Amino acid sequence: MTWAPERRTPLQVLRALESGPRGLLESEADARLARDGENVLPTRRTPSWPLRLVRSLRDPFTAVLACLAVVSALVAAWGTAAVIAVLVAVSCVLRAAGEYRADRSAAGLRELVATTATVLRRAGPDADPAPREIPVDQVVVGDVVRLGPGDLVPADLRLLRATGLTMHQAALTGESAPVRKHPADEPSPAGTGFDRPELCFQGSSVASGSGTGVVVATGAETRFAAAYGGDGAVRGSVRGEAARGKVRGGDRRTTAFDRSVYGISWILIRFMLLTPPLVLMANAALRGRGLETLPFAVAVAVGLTPEMLPVIVTTALARGAATLARTHEVIVKRLPALHDLGAVDVVCVDKTGTLTQDRPVLDCALDASGAEDPDVLRWAAANSLWTLQLAEVPAADALDEALLDAAEQRLPGGFDALEHDPVAALPFDPVRRLSTAVVRTPDRLGSHTLIVKGAVEEVLDRCALGAGERSRVTALAAARADDGLRVLAVALGERPARTRAYTTADERGLTFVGLVGLRDATAETAAAALTALARSGVEVKVLTGDHPGTAARACRELGLAPGEVVTADVFDGLSDAALAELAARTTVFARCTPEQKARIVRVLRERGHVTGFLGDGVNDLPALRASDVGICPRDAVDVAREAADVVLAAKDLTSLDHAIAAGRRAGGTIAGYLRITLSSNFGNVIAMLTAGLLLPFLPMLPAQVLVQNLCSDAAQLAFAYDRQDPAALRRPLRLRPREVLRFVTGFGLLNAAADLATFAVLAWAVRAGSDASGQASFHTGWFTENLLTQALVMLLLRGGRGARGPVPVAACALAGAGLVLPLTPVGAALGMAPLPGVYYPLVGVVLGLYAGGLWWCGRSHR
Repeated sequence: MTWAPERRTPLQVLRALESGPRGLLESEADARLARDGENVLPTRRTPSWPLRLVRSLRDPFTAVLACLAVVSALVAAWGTAAVIAVLVAVSCVLRAAGEYRADRSAAGLRELVATTATVLRRAGPDADPAPREIPVDQVVVGDVVRLGPGDLVPADLRLLRATGLTMHQAALTGESAPVRKHPADEPSPAGTGFDRPELCFQGSSVASGSGTGVVVATGAETRFAAAYGGDGAVRGSVRGEAARGKVRGGDRRTTAFDRSVYGISWILIRFMLLTPPLVLMANAALRGRGLETLPFAVAVAVGLTPEMLPVIVTTALARGAATLARTHEVIVKRLPALHDLGAVDVVCVDKTGTLTQDRPVLDCALDASGAEDPDVLRWAAANSLWTLQLAEVPAADALDEALLDAAEQRLPGGFDALEHDPVAALPFDPVRRLSTAVVRTPDRLGSHTLIVKGAVEEVLDRCALGAGERSRVTALAAARADDGLRVLAVALGERPARTRAYTTADERGLTFVGLVGLRDATAETAAAALTALARSGVEVKVLTGDHPGTAARACRELGLAPGEVVTADVFDGLSDAALAELAARTTVFARCTPEQKARIVRVLRERGHVTGFLGDGVNDLPALRASDVGICPRDAVDVAREAADVVLAAKDLTSLDHAIAAGRRAGGTIAGYLRITLSSNFGNVIAMLTAGLLLPFLPMLPAQVLVQNLCSDAAQLAFAYDRQDPAALRRPLRLRPREVLRFVTGFGLLNAAADLATFAVLAWAVRAGSDASGQASFHTGWFTENLLTQALVMLLLRGGRGARGPVPVAACALAGAGLVLPLTPVGAALGMAPLPGVYYPLVGVVLGLYAGGLWWCGRSHR
């Protein structure tokens, strides 16, 4: 049900909703539940296993390999078709299994926004209303809901009554300070923002006080749901990103993985698609060969393909994700996001709930001169204690809890609750913005002491201060507030003992005692996490909706130099190019709306950075979706966990650095495989095409090409289990297609030169000609040399990781296969023949020169 609250009084709201202050009838509530549906958020449907497998085919190489398998079957190359089909199936199963495990782990973290709610319901028209605890999903529009301290708001409410009500809305707005809420006869002029005082929103919680409100929206119609994915700001920003070409398919952005691995893939796919026609046309024009060369052309295309890429990528990412989940409680929901983490060079973080705990702690207790004074804390704690006790507030708000905790820990001998006898209390309310406790001191008979605590200006207005002293106190409070503290003033008043009730009129002629300053408690592991990120070469930027002083102070406490804090009003009118320049030199952005956070992330990406965003609230959703990889902590709201790619399930932010390291290991595996395999494949294809045009016969039979590919593919699977050079983990890993292709071109030409030198050796050693024995010897010699050169590439271009590990073992096995296989019955079945002894020392010289070239060029590329 959609409901517009503008320009209606509470009475008009109740009438429009056909409700009343006594609540709904049970029968009417049941009818509305059947009509409007349950009060639940829209959720993402978990895909089935068949759908997961089909989605895995969207990987470009996987799709092309599937097409090559079909082509191979059409030309009766059944062995090729079978091998490729197995690779495709393994890749799809690995990817689907990894994403299934991530979804299952993430499902274990999902929590309802609230579990139960207290509503007023009536059994019949004449029955008295009775409070009932019902599941949140049974709340309907028109229900009258009661709220108390600590309660989570089950739906969007219009307040009917409230007493000292403050709400935590950090999950919605990023503002760490509790927001005052109170009923109003007319809606506030604040528009439709979360700051409207007469509305309480789903996803917020009661910090202090109590209230009663009528439900005006449930389920998908709430502002919480709109921000998550309805017609609200998040979806609007995503649509805007799609319109600018930043979101693939209109619902996800193009990530670093897409730009690197997929970028290289599509370049190679173009070469693969061009290779068979070129081979056919060249052989037809120069050698008069027709369609009989089609199997050879398909084999050449397969030879250019890094067939194991989907398997290597999926295996490396799945192993990294499984290790993170097992050892560091990090859940990778989207496998390519692990690669993106390894490439991240800028992490943007929200402050509240990530770097800080959204819980105040005492920073200082100062007298009028600015000196530390424990008596100020003692009086402030006494106010908190007796206001809580005498006003019968169910629980202290966060500020009072912080003062009481600090008094117990900091005061000499602790805080003595029996030091005073309570008399009366005037609780906090949002109009006068202060609270008063009246106490009796046992050794001062005949007098009562008023302890007043609240907003600085309100307390000073009630104190007997000269103009100069008031200016000094005001300046002291302003300086502390600018330094990021939440400042409260404390004052005392002595009154003759009496029995009649105390009122707000008694809060006059007070004596100023001092100020207490409170700050947000930082997350326990935040400082260590920021240090680890800096050590890993990752720049951190703080994007928050909070006060600039509060944000700067939190950064300083965590060891992050805030520099000049930039607020949203400064950069909102800048162009994207100007904002990108500003973002490059700014560490902290304050007073940011959700859309402004997303814009900063977007311009950083457009500037060439790979960005991660760490946030926990609804207000962080646009930025989570705009980043290359969205990250959230375990305590994030449900919809943030749904939108994030990575969930830090442990209460340890240093797990983010472990996740980045795992991403770099996986990315290094993928990059190493691509460079090594493509260099070898590219050189072989050049040599194969050149020999095919120069020789009167095919340089290698299609079956031999495919067996060679099968041997090298089996050996290359070891890359997925290889160790990475520790030096590669100290900086962000960027796999740029142009750099990879330059590397591949250079080493591929070196490989082609070795192959052509081998042709010369074969032409002299085995007298290869038009007779069958000479052709078989040529095929065998080149088959052996190909596998030996690929083994050398695997060993020498791997670089800096020693002789241990699976790759050296696999390379030795590949070299052994190249030497032994031609001598076996399998070799004979493939048309290979034994080679003369003179071939081996000659090809050894070629391989020695090739190894020297690899070592020299490889050293210059490190």
